[in-house]
Amino acid sequence: MEIRPIHTKTDYKDALREVSAYFDNEPDPGTPDGDRFEVLMTLVEAYEAKNFPIDLPDPVEAIKFRMEQGGLTPKDLVPAIGRLNRVYEILARKRPLTLNMIWRLHEKFGIPAESLIRPSKLSAAA
Repeated sequence: MEIRPIHTKTDYKDALREVSAYFDNEPDPGTPDGDRFEVLMTLVEAYEAKNFPIDLPDPVEAIKFRMEQGGLTPKDLVPAIGRLNRVYEILARKRPLTLNMIWRLHEKFGIPAESLIRPSKLSAAA
């Protein structure tokens, strides 16, 4: 089992090609093929994390995404944010989230706190 680190795009493409063959018929863990698949996936994930980092979404985009996924309306956010006009101010980026709003959005709607505490596009530009 010769496995090398992924250093280049060519190495990455080769590893993806090899690992994709396992997706249709994933090998059992603990078998030679299963071990190879696990090691290759670890290498691919490490290369992707280093070369294609995924940035956290803007807080307002995270809220809008959760609203879309859950079929929520601005009125549904009132218990977490406050009055309806405040909800609209947040969604329009005219007002930043407070720590209490962040906590309630996280608790009530499962929005990752890491996404909510990030400066929004509005406050980042200021």
